[in-house]
Amino acid sequence: MSLFLKLLPLALFLTVAGFLAKGLTLDPSELPSPLVDKPAPQFTVATLPEGGPVFDSSSMAGQVWVLNVWASWCGPCIAEHPYLIELAEQRSVPLVGLNYKDQPADAQQWLARLGNPFTHLLDDRAGDVGLDWGVYGVPETFVIDSRGQVRFKHVGPIDEKSLRGKLIPAIDEVLQGAAS
Repeated sequence: MSLFLKLLPLALFLTVAGFLAKGLTLDPSELPSPLVDKPAPQFTVATLPEGGPVFDSSSMAGQVWVLNVWASWCGPCIAEHPYLIELAEQRSVPLVGLNYKDQPADAQQWLARLGNPFTHLLDDRAGDVGLDWGVYGVPETFVIDSRGQVRFKHVGPIDEKSLRGKLIPAIDEVLQGAAS
């Protein structure tokens, strides 16, 4: 048996181990998004409570805003909720809540219990808007600039570290760009 054939399993093992080791160093909250630095998907959707005015994303033109995709059935959404309330108190950008694949009554009860940080509450019961935004799961958060470009995406629940280290700096950077 040649030396090459004897070393082939070892070489394959080391290659696979290298890819696995690299994967362990990646941050799962930083999934690549084809939307970053591209125009945000335009949409029109019902708002909550039911029977309210329809929301048209084009109404956000000229503003920096944040889109948070959440659901009342989502455990991590409960964990991130206090940080969304803190964000709403600290930054004067519209915080748009896209209630994803959820029942309106459940969403409204959830917000009545935990507080409502959202300037607009959107009903995406069928998940169509989330699909257009490339949502992998909830929660996900996007920062959109005043020209309608997606500038930042955070996958997973916002916590203290991501709020102060990523989301607020991303918002502030976009706001500074809008001011210049």
